[in-house]
Amino acid sequence: MSVLVNKDSNIIVQGFTGSEGTFHASQMIEYGTNVVGGVTPGKGGQTHLDRPVFNTVAEAVEKVNADVSLIFVPPAFAADAIMESADAGIKVIIAITEGIPVADMVKASNYIKDKECRLIGPNCPGVITPGEAKVGIMPGFVFKKGKIGIVSKSGTLTYEAADQVVKQGLGITTAIGIGGDPIIGTTTKEAVELLINDPETEAVVMIGEIGGQLEADAANWYKNSGSKKPVVGFIAGETAPAGRTMGHAGAIVGGSEDTAAAKKAIMRACGIHVVDSPAEIGKKVAEVIS
Repeated sequence: MSVLVNKDSNIIVQGFTGSEGTFHASQMIEYGTNVVGGVTPGKGGQTHLDRPVFNTVAEAVEKVNADVSLIFVPPAFAADAIMESADAGIKVIIAITEGIPVADMVKASNYIKDKECRLIGPNCPGVITPGEAKVGIMPGFVFKKGKIGIVSKSGTLTYEAADQVVKQGLGITTAIGIGGDPIIGTTTKEAVELLINDPETEAVVMIGEIGGQLEADAANWYKNSGSKKPVVGFIAGETAPAGRTMGHAGAIVGGSEDTAAAKKAIMRACGIHVVDSPAEIGKKVAEVIS
């Protein structure tokens, strides 16, 4: 079993014919992902990468039963692309675009609240269920199928954690890159909950960073859930100075509870196995599920 995407997902790419959309859609198709078409306004009726191009998401839903959309639309238009997907009935919307204006994301986030869809991102690497579907920009060769779920704000740390887990002779059910912007669709807690509730996921790796309350919320949910599935946690940004944005727009220490040390203390108190270095993730996972 998997969460969010699998071999049966009907995936479209918004911004399909652009350079980024073309490159990553090609990689996804090569991986074996079920890409059924793409959307580029004004180019409907054409064929690209041997897949149909549509003018609108609604048309893609009608013609090829699209239920997952991957967004490679420039920042100024990306929030509209998210809302268009939600309106069309897409169930899982994965926004890769970095640099979407915060005001635009406030509007999009409020708009999709009453829609039956889940947004991953923006500013994220995407979602991968190894051997079934790679929906995003992650290097597919790093991921092998297995029993460990990954939730991460960081793309590169997602790949690092997956590589370490695989080198321990384990593998991944689904890896979810939630993104590092101040306003994102799916929170750390929501992503962890999806994996904890997945019967094939035996343990979860949760990678967070300084700034905000997402990791603390996830840790408290885990403690109250009563789940026996182990969670291994890491927080990036231990040495970051207060008040300065580090890497991601949401990675900024605004108060004493936003620091790496404070977050790790909360996670440990909630029963999460916290490591102090990303180099320890794989060994810790192997240890807690043995």
